[in-house]
Amino acid sequence: QVQLVESGGGLVQTGGSLRLSCAASGSIFSVNAMAWYRQAPGKQRELVAAITSGGLTNYADSVKGRFTISRDDAKNTVYLQMNSLKPEDTAVYYCYARGPGRSWGQGTQVTVSS
Repeated sequence: QVQLVESGGGLVQTGGSLRLSCAASGSIFSVNAMAWYRQAPGKQRELVAAITSGGLTNYADSVKGRFTISRDDAKNTVYLQMNSLKPEDTAVYYCYARGPGRSWGQGTQVTVSS
């Protein structure tokens, strides 16, 4: 089983930037993909960005050109660089790992003020 520890959330102004980190431990070798999801108040959880073990990435249309997902294998860490933030990006962001099983982080709050 994989454990995920997130950090980097906080309060920023519209147009600002933030970088989220997700450190993984446990059965890392079994992970074939990692992703960031988010859930805003009153809305369902949605996929923001994903990266496979081979380095392929995909993004939600709403964040393309603004967000970048990356991976540092030496640190067992996945990042989400968020630029040009908008109030509609406000949500709890969750790290996710897929392998033989599925693992979720605890979530980190991102708030974008106008």
